[in-house]
Amino acid sequence: MRIKMMLAAAIMIASGLSVGGTAEAAAPYCGITWGSGDKAAGDLAQAPLLTVRTGRHDCYDRVVFEFEGAATGYRAAYGEAYTQGTGVPLSPYTAGGAVIELVLLEPAAYATGEHVATVVPYDTLRDVVAGGTSEGYTTFAIGVRARLPYRVFTLNGPGTHSRIVVDVAHQW
Repeated sequence: MRIKMMLAAAIMIASGLSVGGTAEAAAPYCGITWGSGDKAAGDLAQAPLLTVRTGRHDCYDRVVFEFEGAATGYRAAYGEAYTQGTGVPLSPYTAGGAVIELVLLEPAAYATGEHVATVVPYDTLRDVVAGGTSEGYTTFAIGVRARLPYRVFTLNGPGTHSRIVVDVAHQW
């Protein structure tokens, strides 16, 4: 009898099933495979930042930075975000459990410490705080609930506008 039980368990494991459940439990949330590592792209440009807005989707929350002209440059990473020029930490201004520092390689006209986007009642985003601009680099602190997978990408349009988009997953 013991040999039959061991053989049945071996067959289940070989077929992708575990004795306690299915292999499906390891699937990524909503198919998201972004990770939480640093992200960067593009070069310095002169497209002025027009607006910052947010949106909530089924699997992630989104921050959109819209520019007049072509904008492609950014650097993003989890960790402390600092103001441009003076290097003051921005985390005391954020309401999240974690901070994504987003440095846009574009000029902007937001005051340091200014909350620039409303994110209530979002699952992941808590706030977006401006960290000022210096020599074409503009910093934002994106306060999030926890360190979660995120992605950053650019979109062209509408018209002559472009956008740098940050999506943060609701969970792993």
